[in-house]
Amino acid sequence: MTDQTELDDVAVEDLAETETVKGAAEAEEAEEAEEGADEAAAPKRKAASDADLFRQSEIAADYIEGLLDILDADGDIDELVSGGRPVVEVVGSRLQSLVGPRGATLEALQELTRLAIFKQTGEPSRLLLDVGGYRDQRRKELGALAKNAVEKVKQHGEAVKLEPMSAFERKCVHDVVNAAAGVQSESEGVEPNRRIVVRPA
Repeated sequence: MTDQTELDDVAVEDLAETETVKGAAEAEEAEEAEEGADEAAAPKRKAASDADLFRQSEIAADYIEGLLDILDADGDIDELVSGGRPVVEVVGSRLQSLVGPRGATLEALQELTRLAIFKQTGEPSRLLLDVGGYRDQRRKELGALAKNAVEKVKQHGEAVKLEPMSAFERKCVHDVVNAAAGVQSESEGVEPNRRIVVRPA
């Protein structure tokens, strides 16, 4: 059974330092800036080596392992570097509680883990955390959603507004829309109600 008090203590400890929260915000801003942009258009920032990125994934894996211990949950943890960012994947049964409705808990855990990395390295992280293959499955769903929106725009010539999404989800949609001819996408609104609008190019 989850010891909620211990879990709350971990969260409070990680959120207590202002500089740490600032670091996570910088990482989120960098991720947001990449939505719909190709590599050349993305803002320049200090490039981290693969060794640095892998170190971030190791720190993240240690942090997640500690959380799993607190929650008395079993899961295999893989740390790697993919697409120029650190990645941690947790695989196992009965991990749905770590994903939450529409990935809300997963997003929160990812932010806490980024904060843990910032505390140790002093650098904001673009860590991508996945649990139980949720992100791969969600990426497929969003790909289908994006293609459907593209077809509607091409058929009717009118903009299509999608439901509010996380930064990860928006980037998945932007990638699909940007690969299609005759349409374009942009994000509008503020978190947590930021959404994508697909319109004729």
